[in-house]
Amino acid sequence: MPLRIAKKLILLIVFMFALSAIVFWLARLAPHDPLYAYYGDAVERMSETQRAAAMSRLNLDKPIAAQYFAWLGNALRGDFGISYKYKQAALSVIGRLAPNTLLLGGISYILTFALAILLGVWCAVREGGVADRVIYRVGTATSVIPSFFIALIFILVFSVNLRLLPTSGAYSIGGGGFADRAVHLILPVAVMTLSHLWYYAYMIRNRVVEELRQDYVLLLRAKRLTTARVLRHCLRNMLPMLVTIMAVSVPHIIAGTYIVELVFGYPGIGTLTFESARLRDYNMLSVLTLLTGFVILLSNMAAQSLSEVLDVRMRHTGAINTLSAESVQSATARSAALGASNEQLTINNYGGLDGGRDDDA
Repeated sequence: MPLRIAKKLILLIVFMFALSAIVFWLARLAPHDPLYAYYGDAVERMSETQRAAAMSRLNLDKPIAAQYFAWLGNALRGDFGISYKYKQAALSVIGRLAPNTLLLGGISYILTFALAILLGVWCAVREGGVADRVIYRVGTATSVIPSFFIALIFILVFSVNLRLLPTSGAYSIGGGGFADRAVHLILPVAVMTLSHLWYYAYMIRNRVVEELRQDYVLLLRAKRLTTARVLRHCLRNMLPMLVTIMAVSVPHIIAGTYIVELVFGYPGIGTLTFESARLRDYNMLSVLTLLTGFVILLSNMAAQSLSEVLDVRMRHTGAINTLSAESVQSATARSAALGASNEQLTINNYGGLDGGRDDDA
């Protein structure tokens, strides 16, 4: 186990180095003047000497390879550069907005899977019934609607027409307490949950239906166990699959959070990413891309590691593959030997028949 974890960490480090090089290179090759992002229209009034000094101050007067290795050395020491828009360290700006994204994404993540498991199990028990068919059609319709469109509909209905909930922001002007934050989270969390709910509920429903058709379920029902206890056994056997789905779904939740933040004007990482791209703050955009990529890679590796811990069969995949290869080779050798024996037997038989004819002659 420690060796397997060490291999995954090394692979993660290699991927992050490759991703950082690609992102840095693309940001520097983008068709823009980075001085405009930092100095604005004042660039047009700069002399050549002032422009050269500004380029040197931002470390933009060197080749891209030299810029990257200088940036990488600073990044390994915890310095990821400054934001051209905010004129502050990139990590400090991200640190102020990351809690908002974690709060929105975390609540949406928990609600989505809690409701998906309940809805999936409820529909699986009532497979083929009226409620199952209705929920299937409604869920399919809502899952194909883009989250930004659902957000616009919710704003129109609950904020503009009914005037029940705020249209944007994370809190009211001047700040607010817990109740104020909760009210501002209702619409974004509802959009996030509704746009992802049926996608995962449908996967869980189909898996529960397959599990209920297994032989051990027939044995449990023959022992007259209650439906709740049967479902408990099914969910226990489905635990590796559920954990894998929950870990792999992190990139989907992150992408949905970014879009919802943008529509609702919610101050978070998604809004910061959009503003960095719009204002050509490519240094900040690079750091945000690396952060998002790190979370996605880490979630995928965590999904694989948790599956190996919960499902013993996945730990011995390599041994099973080796055993399967050896079995195939052995079976191939036996088949070849059997074919050669049959061929030799056929030749002998034909030879005996020919010899009999000669003797008769």
